[in-house]
Amino acid sequence: MKFPITKPSITSNEINKVLDAAKNGWGKNCYDYIQKFEKSISKYLKSKYVISTSSCFGAIYLALKSLEIKEGDEVILADINWIATVAPIVHLKAKPIFVDINLRNWCIDPSEVEKKITKNTKAIIAVHLYGNVCDIYALKKIAKKHRIPLIEDAAEAFGSSINKKKVGTFGDFGCFSFHGTKTITTGEGGALVTNNKRLYDRALKLSNHGRSGKKQFWSDEIGFKFKMSNIQAALGFSQIKRINKILNKKISIFNEYKKELKYKDIKLNPKKKNEINSYWMPTVILGKKNPISRDKIFREFKKKGIDNRVFFYPLSSLPMFKTQKKNKNSYLIHKRGFNLPSYFDLKKKDIKFICKTLNRLLN
Repeated sequence: MKFPITKPSITSNEINKVLDAAKNGWGKNCYDYIQKFEKSISKYLKSKYVISTSSCFGAIYLALKSLEIKEGDEVILADINWIATVAPIVHLKAKPIFVDINLRNWCIDPSEVEKKITKNTKAIIAVHLYGNVCDIYALKKIAKKHRIPLIEDAAEAFGSSINKKKVGTFGDFGCFSFHGTKTITTGEGGALVTNNKRLYDRALKLSNHGRSGKKQFWSDEIGFKFKMSNIQAALGFSQIKRINKILNKKISIFNEYKKELKYKDIKLNPKKKNEINSYWMPTVILGKKNPISRDKIFREFKKKGIDNRVFFYPLSSLPMFKTQKKNKNSYLIHKRGFNLPSYFDLKKKDIKFICKTLNRLLN
């Protein structure tokens, strides 16, 4: 593809740090970049405690396990999400409760959450989809009212904020992804953040084979291996030093799309005045009057070398789960939504070409 959907921005500084970790990051130095990366995330997010992980899946699993989610417990989440959000729930033999999204921000609808709470509800997961910001204050109010932990899946929203407070820092836990497609990357990897010392200590122990550090190689219980490598952390540490530059470019790319797309019956990523949307994926939602199918757009894009991605499927539409078409917004938006290329090196002339192609098809 001439215009891939996404790719990371890697400079000589990142390469040099990774080489340093590969050459010198062993023995007593094997945690150096991990510690630097975690401290840099803590400083950027203004979160007290950070655990770097192998993925956002690992972070969510650790969060749920630290909250003692077990078989038969119910965890509420939006129907339309990436599979990594629901998979840890299933692995813990808990029951995912899918609720519909709000068409304003494409995220979990607080009013639907309230309807689904039962005595078995043990957690709520709020996903900040495509960089968009959830109605987090309403969700916090519900969680507090019912004394239910709130987990933020901010895998796609590193840098998004509400009233200058970064998403991922509102809930009991925040989970992030640094996959190669994300705003900043460690190749593969993630992070679990919290301001709760008790939850941090529990998650840290579980993430490191159940070891408390009392004796060398001693495990108090069976834990997990969700750790990030020192080499990955070296890449992430260099990336986060450039976070403001990367975010500003992502925002400028979205604004250019917004300016160049002329067809009126479409919607793009929303945001309120008090929010910063990191626009991980500039996303188009076709209106009811659009004259062409999404699949036809994809075929034409392919001819022009323009990559694209479908909007996530409703999780309840997957074969592992029971279909829940009553979640109408989730099923509607999937059919009409798709992502546009968004990577650091994308130029204005490239965006103009992509928009010209899409405008021609829609008009």
